[in-house]
Amino acid sequence: MNWTLRPATAADLEDLVEIRAVVMRPDLERLGRYDAVRVRQRMRDAFVPEHTRIIEVDGELAGSITLRPADDRQWLEHFYLAPAHQGRGLGTAVLTSVLESADATVGLNVLQGSPARTLYERHGFVVESEDPVDVFMVRKFL
Repeated sequence: MNWTLRPATAADLEDLVEIRAVVMRPDLERLGRYDAVRVRQRMRDAFVPEHTRIIEVDGELAGSITLRPADDRQWLEHFYLAPAHQGRGLGTAVLTSVLESADATVGLNVLQGSPARTLYERHGFVVESEDPVDVFMVRKFL
């Protein structure tokens, strides 16, 4: 599998909106929080191309990952892989690459019960706090 990261552009937004909606639906439904309009609008409202990278596999869009700077850390956001690209090591490879370039502590939140939490734990993230919907995790800058 040949994958690359490239800078996002405004033209990528609607494809990413749909990937997010598909990927998040099972966890949001399990938590009783799925709303087809809201899941898409939240991506539209938060999309910042300057901080987002597009994951391509063999030249085709496979997902996205955002590393957004903040005061005391960087926030890992919008890390989505289309279902056809999940379970083959791509998420691990992309996350490893992005974390190697991080120059600060990295925080993220993941939905309660999401299988993605295991991926983050394997990469050194630990729980900082949680609520009934989200688990907030942090990986200290090494």
